[in-house]
Amino acid sequence: MQPISRRTILKWMAAGIPAIAAPRLLWGKTSRNSLRFSPDIASGPFQPTRASLAHYEVPEWFRNAKFGIWAHWGPQSAPEYGDWYARNMYIQGSDQYQYHVKTYGHPSKFGFKDIIPTWKADRFDADYLVGLYKKAGARYFMSMGVHHDNFDLWHSTYNRWNAVNMGPHKDIVGLFRQAALKHDLKFAVSDHLWISYKWFSTSHGSDFNGPEAGVPYDGQNPDYWDFYHDINSVHTHLSWDETGIPESWKAHWFKRIKDLIDQYQPDLLYCDGPIPFEDWGLAIVAHLYNTNYQRNGGREITAVYTSKRQEDSLVGTCVLDVERGVVDTIWPRPWQTDTCIGHWHYDVRAHYKTPKMIIDMLVDIVSRNGNLMLNFPLPNSGMLDDKELAILEAITKWMQIHGEAIYDTRPWKIFGYGPNSQAVKGSSFNERNRPALTADDIRFTTKGNSLYVFFMGWPQSQQLQIPQLGRTHELSPGRITHVRLLGYDAPLSWSQQTDALVVHLPATAPSPLADALEVKLS
Repeated sequence: MQPISRRTILKWMAAGIPAIAAPRLLWGKTSRNSLRFSPDIASGPFQPTRASLAHYEVPEWFRNAKFGIWAHWGPQSAPEYGDWYARNMYIQGSDQYQYHVKTYGHPSKFGFKDIIPTWKADRFDADYLVGLYKKAGARYFMSMGVHHDNFDLWHSTYNRWNAVNMGPHKDIVGLFRQAALKHDLKFAVSDHLWISYKWFSTSHGSDFNGPEAGVPYDGQNPDYWDFYHDINSVHTHLSWDETGIPESWKAHWFKRIKDLIDQYQPDLLYCDGPIPFEDWGLAIVAHLYNTNYQRNGGREITAVYTSKRQEDSLVGTCVLDVERGVVDTIWPRPWQTDTCIGHWHYDVRAHYKTPKMIIDMLVDIVSRNGNLMLNFPLPNSGMLDDKELAILEAITKWMQIHGEAIYDTRPWKIFGYGPNSQAVKGSSFNERNRPALTADDIRFTTKGNSLYVFFMGWPQSQQLQIPQLGRTHELSPGRITHVRLLGYDAPLSWSQQTDALVVHLPATAPSPLADALEVKLS
């Protein structure tokens, strides 16, 4: 082993690596400038390699849950002016820059660090919120852990910029976890930290014109580089790659997320991107699974890690997450959509999705072997607004009738059919391009000897004809013994004909949103 200089050890300790770990820093074999860190992870069945993690299997609870709710919340929610506030307030000409200057002052004098004390969370009640989410049908709940803004929402061991020390002076992750356990929900937490080194670099810039041109923003003050990062480049056009990110930041990211896992033991760890930093990221995934394995007495692994890169999830390893989108067919492995009723961070200007849009997405996603993780952004106070509460109430009523056709189900031979079933180009960020589903759009789920048939609007003819369920169709499930309309107590008139299942519906729909038939098979 090559000797490690005192200067190097101090530099790594500043990045969050304790002194005891310093001897584990090794020079790379190819270059004296290539440092690597051998991280300590929990012992268990997985090593931090892709070959080892390829043996991971998605747990049954995730396959069965289908619906989760997320609180995408933090100090960037304090201004109530939308996503990426901490980055965009340092980009002259952006909406958030203009709002910030008008509301708080120039970012050379009032930076994002000064926004933190304005995040009050004075009406925050984790137990009440998670109770609402449980009632609305969520089977798992996700708290923000740390966003790109480098601010931890837990009692962080390696970052003084956290919600216990500053802002609301509350352990947000801890309170949400306590509430999730009380309401018997699986607990998830989100990590967006890895790209912060480049994302937050705009804080080191300055105005390019006007009376404050050239005056450095507060991110250039070295007293705050543990928050704004010690970086020379300003990435105004963000590239979502790891180019230029130093090993010291990767090591620091590892320590922070390992601390999050060790303190709060999440059932699901969401990553806003691919598995970061290869060896470092694989170590986090292996540590998550191994610690979960130990808590389960060495019997099974019930933890889930998500990645937004398809290649990460093709063989074992983790679950694919598709942001604001839907895959084009039945995915061979369970996957997840993460989306929001409006904007990710609370925005007073936002227009929310309607309950119909949300239920259309949920049914469509579940029919394709996926789960829906739906964000309800919290305002500064930590209490949902009236429109959000109304949307939650609509979801609650729908789930009370149709939950049996969602939970614990599996895809059928096809996910469905209809005029709006064709794939939209791409998968991520394609939800805005998907038209509203109608009575002509059919989706299928199965459970036991029940086949559930969702129709995404009420047909004017009060009749459904489903060709795939006819006796001679190539997809025919065989003999049908009974047909029931969920939420309707009276018997239906139906017949399984050669070319279709024909069902006569009542005059009034049980739900103003999608409805479903339970088709019993012999």
